[in-house]
Amino acid sequence: MREKMDEAAVCGNCDAVYHEGRWKWMDRPEGAAETTCPACHRIIDNYEAGLITLTGYFLKGHREDLMNIVRSEEKKESGEHPLNRIMNVEENESSVIIKTTDIHLPRRIGKALSLAYQGTLDIDFDESGYYVRVNWNR
Repeated sequence: MREKMDEAAVCGNCDAVYHEGRWKWMDRPEGAAETTCPACHRIIDNYEAGLITLTGYFLKGHREDLMNIVRSEEKKESGEHPLNRIMNVEENESSVIIKTTDIHLPRRIGKALSLAYQGTLDIDFDESGYYVRVNWNR
């Protein structure tokens, strides 16, 4: 969206509410128009704003523990900011790739993993746009 909406609206996909200039989790205001929030637009279009890649030998034996941290950080972040969500998770034997709807959640997840398990953390923000790549390896 290029302009702010004038009135209260609710996302028909996730039930986030646009109220007083921002998206929130709250009861639907009376007379709210139905729309699609920016996060759901990204999910529908499969157009992520952030990409987190987990790699390394440590991943093999601790995948569940690492994913618990990932999900915990998502829950904390999206609880306060409805537009900050995980879009999808692709797992294979040597990596986990997580796509997000925003640039803040990947950094938060990367820092939480680094704090819990050390490893190498690289965060690369795209200078020309709204995109971040986070790589965590151990």
